[in-house]
Amino acid sequence: MNQTGRLTEVTVPHLAESLVSATIGKWLKKPGDYIEQYDVLCELFTEKVNTEMPSPIEGKLIKIIVGDGETAAVGEAICVIEEPAGSSAATSAAPVAFTDAANVTEDTDQSMRGRFSPAVHRLAQDNRVDLSRVAGTGLGGRITRKDVETFIASGNAAPAAVQGAPAATVAALAPVVAEEPVNQPVRSSGIHLSASPQTPLSEAEGHNLDVRNEHFIDVTPMRNAIATKMRQSVTEIPHAWTMIEVDVTNLVVLRNKVKDEFMRREGINLTYLAFMLKAVVNAIKDYPIINSVWAVDKIIVKRDINISLSVGTEDSVMTPVIKKADQKNIAGLAREIDELTKKTRAGKLALTDMVGGTFTVNNTGSFGSILSYPIINYPQAAIVTFESIVKKPVVIQDMIAVRSMVNLCLSLDHRILDGVICGRFLQRVKENLESYNADTKIY
Repeated sequence: MNQTGRLTEVTVPHLAESLVSATIGKWLKKPGDYIEQYDVLCELFTEKVNTEMPSPIEGKLIKIIVGDGETAAVGEAICVIEEPAGSSAATSAAPVAFTDAANVTEDTDQSMRGRFSPAVHRLAQDNRVDLSRVAGTGLGGRITRKDVETFIASGNAAPAAVQGAPAATVAALAPVVAEEPVNQPVRSSGIHLSASPQTPLSEAEGHNLDVRNEHFIDVTPMRNAIATKMRQSVTEIPHAWTMIEVDVTNLVVLRNKVKDEFMRREGINLTYLAFMLKAVVNAIKDYPIINSVWAVDKIIVKRDINISLSVGTEDSVMTPVIKKADQKNIAGLAREIDELTKKTRAGKLALTDMVGGTFTVNNTGSFGSILSYPIINYPQAAIVTFESIVKKPVVIQDMIAVRSMVNLCLSLDHRILDGVICGRFLQRVKENLESYNADTKIY
């Protein structure tokens, strides 16, 4: 076969400063498809957002290197595209020519043999694989994640004894345990556990082994990203928690007065959350240390007040960001809430919608919660929940009255914040909420 164009690796783009890898959600193109520049190749899942991966070049998709559900580091090749002959389009990696473009996996060029991506290197270390024994199928003999996974699955991962080899080149000296047989016992917790033949389960344990009463749910890349972020938050941040009760009777009256006119004028619902955000933003102006992050030897206080808004979907929680929320009035915040909520639930958030948050507000009251202990949105310093508004009998000047009350729950990073400053901050939020009245302007 005559060469008709140059082969180019398409790599994971540098989506944001804090992102080091992305997971392929689903390939939307298959080998053999002709790709126009900017056509969507696949869905990418990151710890912040799902996004579509456009092709940086035009050409024929020759090979998919990283499959559905697999993770690749930023800069790692995920597919190979053959550009048209004579193409001068900018590419994301240096092109490599082959005698036979269709036979990518059998190319004799080994110029990339010794180059390992961070993801490949980490996978090899975690599974004690000697990369010198793995056959590379990538461009120039480069070893991909799939090559390492295939090597592990083959049961050949136990390296031969090596004397005097540098530690960097020999990833392990112990065998990799092969996959458990399909008839291995499964405990009733729903988690696969290995059990050797010498240690059978007791008769008492066997009573709950009916796996027909269980089903298994695959962990999606997004759920895995959430799990990683939450684990990082609770592991690194010493959480503390406090709560305050607020009388929002006047706020309820104000909203009932203006919500119908707002709907006619704006075409969206005026929620209590918009008023809550305004009260929080104004309180942050008075206590800017709330709007900060921990940086080991210093505390970084952010100038812009960018509110991360927790939005729940059927299978995840996303935190799109309202940028420069301190520059918006109540109506402007209501529009931002409506737009970001709709984009989240439609799966249309862009990465720019997810980055830059400095403080998080969660409207847990939307599903009836009256008390919660939120986990801080790492690396922010605090998160507050706005609970459900409930009518209660309240003592006012030695008389009992029925008032609309709400709880505000604050989790704080105790490395940065203490009870005194957070108590004052919550009191200021309370004052701001209780200062709303029938004459408050929303524009």
